[in-house]
Amino acid sequence: MGVGKKVLDDVKPYMMMVLLQVGYAGMYIVSVASLKQGMSHLVLVTYRNIVATAVMTPFALIFERGLRPKMTMPIFVKVCSLTLLEPVIDQNLYYLGNKLTSASFSSALVNILPTVTFIMAIILRMEKLRFRSLHSQAKVAGTICTVTGTVLMIMYHGPVVQFPWAHHADPSAAAAAQSSATWLTGTVMIIACCVAWAGFFVLQVKLTDGPLN
Repeated sequence: MGVGKKVLDDVKPYMMMVLLQVGYAGMYIVSVASLKQGMSHLVLVTYRNIVATAVMTPFALIFERGLRPKMTMPIFVKVCSLTLLEPVIDQNLYYLGNKLTSASFSSALVNILPTVTFIMAIILRMEKLRFRSLHSQAKVAGTICTVTGTVLMIMYHGPVVQFPWAHHADPSAAAAAQSSATWLTGTVMIIACCVAWAGFFVLQVKLTDGPLN
């Protein structure tokens, strides 16, 4: 029983990450459907953060009341920087890129986030790269694979797959509506979103390891 509990505790973080990715996938599909129906990305971001605030505020008040330090000016500036990077820059760029590409493409391309975060951590000397270490070699190999997959996703769109139950649109009209220039613009926006998101993670680590810990 003790061994099983230990294994469950070890596996639990990975299970949480898998469930998180499932939630992200559902969010991507719903978001793209909303954007394609004409909703503004600004309105979508606003609604998303209002709902998140309403859901998370009771947990913060119940479980973390009195645990955090007082709000000082340096902490306030860092928190404002976090909100600028993630909800404002990251989400708006992502939804714009999502609208110009597709849900499957954007959800696949956003997987370069660990690579961007890893590179940014090395530049800021938060991560040390030791080529003789198996841990570092695995990170470098994962980075190369991620970048290779990203380049393939950008360079190759693939043919349009027509399902029997789907509404068949005019292929020429679809091609005209989503030109290569539009697709490239959306790709650049998603990559810029990943850079802002990686900056959010890096700054969050600095903040939680310091004054908010």
